[in-house]
Amino acid sequence: MSERQGREAAQETTQRLPVLEKAEPPAPPSGGPAADQEAGRAHRFWSARRVPAGLVALLLLAAAGLFLYDVAAVRADRPGMRWRRTLARQLAERPLDDIWVLIGAGVATALGLWLLLLALTPGLRRLLPMRRTHPDVRAALHRDAAAMALRDRAVEVSGVQAVRVRVRRRKADVRALSHFRELDDVRADLDTVLAEAVRGLGLARPPALSVHVRRPGRKG
Repeated sequence: MSERQGREAAQETTQRLPVLEKAEPPAPPSGGPAADQEAGRAHRFWSARRVPAGLVALLLLAAAGLFLYDVAAVRADRPGMRWRRTLARQLAERPLDDIWVLIGAGVATALGLWLLLLALTPGLRRLLPMRRTHPDVRAALHRDAAAMALRDRAVEVSGVQAVRVRVRRRKADVRALSHFRELDDVRADLDTVLAEAVRGLGLARPPALSVHVRRPGRKG
């Protein structure tokens, strides 16, 4: 009798346990400033620098090969290369203020600074980083694609005959031709439409708008 009462009590206790519902996952960030801080800042894309790196590697390989060959020739009791002996004699005899020494030093310095600039700068200036809504996803928009999108929106404005758009990293230059309507009205509509279009591009650093509207020139 006691075992039956114990099973019934255990069954009642099990039935009284609350049911835990699975919590819904949080909604994805909307892409605002707070979401950008949570997902991470969108930095510029770095170039692989394949062409400069390949050229420098080939030049160093050629120079190292020539010097190794010359060292091996000297070790084998053969005369060294004439150009190396001439270069060593010229470097030993010419003063430091010689014009050719200064030119060679200037070229070497310029080449070194160029290589340092390539190593320290991201490159890929034509790619505009987009807002990061997820920490593991990065995206970029090409300048030409951004310019095309802004131009398509600008030609929809009433009174606009032709538009030329040039997008840079920090500025979007828009030059439009209007064949009717007041220029101030057309410029105001372009400012409104293009401001909305720039926000719709989803760029991490939206470029500043510079809108210019004028009449088409007279033919003839």
